[in-house]
Amino acid sequence: MAMNARSSPTKSSDELVLRSELWNGRDEPRVAFASVNAEEDKPFNFLHVLFDCAIAGGTAGVFVEAALYPIDTIKTRLQAAHGGGKINLKGLYSGLVGNLAGAFPASAIFLGIYEPVKQKLLETFPENLSAFAHLTAGAVGGAASSLVRVPTEVIKQRIQTGQFTSAPDAVRLIVRREGLKGLFAGYGSFLLRDLPFDAIQFCIYEQLLLGYKLAVRWIH
Repeated sequence: MAMNARSSPTKSSDELVLRSELWNGRDEPRVAFASVNAEEDKPFNFLHVLFDCAIAGGTAGVFVEAALYPIDTIKTRLQAAHGGGKINLKGLYSGLVGNLAGAFPASAIFLGIYEPVKQKLLETFPENLSAFAHLTAGAVGGAASSLVRVPTEVIKQRIQTGQFTSAPDAVRLIVRREGLKGLFAGYGSFLLRDLPFDAIQFCIYEQLLLGYKLAVRWIH
């Protein structure tokens, strides 16, 4: 009996420690979940989201443009070649600096507009219209960025095909010969191609991302 009396406090203290450890372990995901909810409950700041996404989007656009510029140059020269003529593989980076000067603001405007517009529309529309919110945000972002993307594309393509040697010369001579509308050559066809592309691409991306998140939550 004395032995049992001495062992019972030890047993009780061990049980308390074990329960405490189990309880703390159970609380960890709750604390993490609560912190996530707290972040999600923060008031929506349009300008803050616009600024963050603009910086991230512009930086990403510059890296992608720099990496793929030679391939884009080859594509443009192939399209400009007549009768199966050979293309010049020299100067594949011609006009890169000027193009990056346009790629950064174009990408920054697109994502800087897309993300806050998407979040605002998701707050406004019912949940079953989330795809429409993504489509609309993609089209709005594409339309806004087209004001920079189209002149950038016009200048880039003319440098790639050897019509000009630098972006400043291209801008100056195009405006002198064709006026400002020369910088927006093909603007209508650009909108017909790129607005649906941007809208559908980001809509599918968002829906797949949402499906992935739901699957992860279901698994855990």
